[in-house]
Amino acid sequence: MGVRARVLLCWLQVLCAVVFGDVWKVEVESKMDALVSSCVVLPCTFKYPAQEQPSSRIRAMWHTKKKPEEFIYHNDPTKATENFKGRTKLIGSLGDLNCSLEIDGVRNHDNGPYCFRVELETSEIDKYSFVDNCVTIKMIEKASKPELLAETSVKEGQPVIFKCSVRHTCPSHQPTLSWSHPGTTIMSYKDIGHGNWEVESLLTFTPTKEDDHSSVTCTVKYHGSVEGEMQATHQITVKEQATLSHILIPAISGLGAALLVGLLCFFVVKRYKNRIAELQSRNDNGMWSRLSRMSRRFRSGEGSSGTGGREQGQVPKNF
Repeated sequence: MGVRARVLLCWLQVLCAVVFGDVWKVEVESKMDALVSSCVVLPCTFKYPAQEQPSSRIRAMWHTKKKPEEFIYHNDPTKATENFKGRTKLIGSLGDLNCSLEIDGVRNHDNGPYCFRVELETSEIDKYSFVDNCVTIKMIEKASKPELLAETSVKEGQPVIFKCSVRHTCPSHQPTLSWSHPGTTIMSYKDIGHGNWEVESLLTFTPTKEDDHSSVTCTVKYHGSVEGEMQATHQITVKEQATLSHILIPAISGLGAALLVGLLCFFVVKRYKNRIAELQSRNDNGMWSRLSRMSRRFRSGEGSSGTGGREQGQVPKNF
C-alpha cells in the first residue's frame, strides 16, 4: 500500500471515528477491586456501527492505556504480553456484544488502566479503541471475612436459620462457603451491580440441648492461592423446650408446699385450741373446788355454833 493510500486510510479512520463516534460505544466499570492471587472479571459491553456480526468475525483485544500495543488479551494468544499469557480470557460472547474479561491469578501490579479494542473483519476501517473508557484495578491484599447473621438465643426443637454471605468480583469462580454445624444448606449467587457479586449460604438446623453455648462457624474459600480460610463465628444459647415434666414438676412442688403449709397450720390451730380448752377446764375445776371447800367450811362452822348454844342453855335439873 502506497503512502497516499495509507494517509487516505488514516483520514477515513478519523472521519469514521467522528461520524460514528456516537455509535462506537463501550460500557465498563472505571474502577474495580481485585483480590490478589484470586481472579477478577471486568464487565464490558460494546456497540459498533456496522451490521451485526457473528463472534467469528469480530476480533477483540484488551491493552494498556499507556501502551496500546501492549496487549493483556488478544484473539491471537501469541500477541499477549508475557506477563498475562494464560491469565486472561473473554468470558462473554462477542456476537452478543459482551466483551467481559477475566484476569486469573491476580498480581499486585495488575493495576492498569486497561482498555478494550474491537476490530470487525468487514473492512479495514471497522476498528475502534475505547481509550476514553478504561478500567483501573485496586488490589486487595487480604481477603475479607464473611458476614454471619443469626439469633443469639434459640429455642430447643425449633428450626433456626443462619445466613452467611461474602462479596467478591469474580463471578466465573465463585467463592465457596461451608459450615461447622450439620444441617440443610442453600447456596445463592447475586449480581449486586458495578462488577460486584454476592454469594450467600443459608444453614437450617434444629438445635438441641447439646448446642447450648456452642459456636457455629462459617468459612469462605476463595478461588486461587489465597492464603488462609476466612471465618466468622457466632455463639448461641439454647432455651429448653417446655415439656410435660417442666409443667408438672413446678405444679406438684407448689401443690406439695401448699399442702405442707396447710397441714402445719391445721396442727398449730388444733394444738392452740386444745391448749385453750385445757386452760379453761383447769380454771373451771379450780373455781368449783374453792367454792366446794368454802361451802364445807361454812357448814362445819354453822353446826358447831348450834351445839354450843344448846349446851349453854341447859340447866341442870339437880341444881
